[in-house]
Amino acid sequence: MEVHHHPQLEHKAKPWKEYLLEGLMIFVAVTLGFFAENLRENISDSHRENEFAKELYAELKDDSVAAAVKLASRLEKEKEMDYLSNFFKDSSLTNLPKRVYPAYTISFYLINNYSFEPKDGILSQLRNSGSLRYFKSVELQKLLGDISVNINNLRYRNEQEYQFFASPIKPFLLKYYDWSWLDKLRTKDTVGIIVDVIKRYAQSNRFLEGKILNLSSFDRGEASNMILFYKQMLVSTRSLQLSNYIITNHKILQLLRDDYSLE
Repeated sequence: MEVHHHPQLEHKAKPWKEYLLEGLMIFVAVTLGFFAENLRENISDSHRENEFAKELYAELKDDSVAAAVKLASRLEKEKEMDYLSNFFKDSSLTNLPKRVYPAYTISFYLINNYSFEPKDGILSQLRNSGSLRYFKSVELQKLLGDISVNINNLRYRNEQEYQFFASPIKPFLLKYYDWSWLDKLRTKDTVGIIVDVIKRYAQSNRFLEGKILNLSSFDRGEASNMILFYKQMLVSTRSLQLSNYIITNHKILQLLRDDYSLE
């Protein structure tokens, strides 16, 4: 049997320059891939940041308008409370002038119409999802923390005001307020919210008679004092919690306008 010997294939080592070139090419490819991925992430993060800024801006801008309206309306309510307190203190309680029952209704019965409930749907979503990290501005991060505190404080004050309405105001109304007056007002004008109905009535030539029920047990001083106490509660909310929210809201809106070219 013949044995065939295969010739040995000779493997020559590559020149070191080729190894260096191959290593350099791999390094460049990896580096370019890293930079490309990093650029893609930065573009994506920048897009998210701008979208979140627009959504947050829209929410806060709407609330800015609503807060300003509520602040003005609360000032009007405080004036009606001053009038009613003075009237209860030293005026005739048997022949009530036209202004009494609108002031009576605004001062005691209308609670929700004068409460400002801030929206924080977008802010809560950003906070709960960890998306607030997309905002690079340290100042903006701080202001968003501040407005979260402002919102919590406002909601706490709203709850306190409602609790005071639940007692002692509601029992007082059930005993002394003539609900037939409000029913007649609603029958005559059914368009819009009750605040607007009362304003139209006040500006009209119509007169709807209203009485203070259970007049024999009505305590002038107690009624007047309760109005003034309630007024001080409203003043405190307006001048502290509501004003603080409005100030922080305006600062955030201005910062968002400057940083993201929003209008």
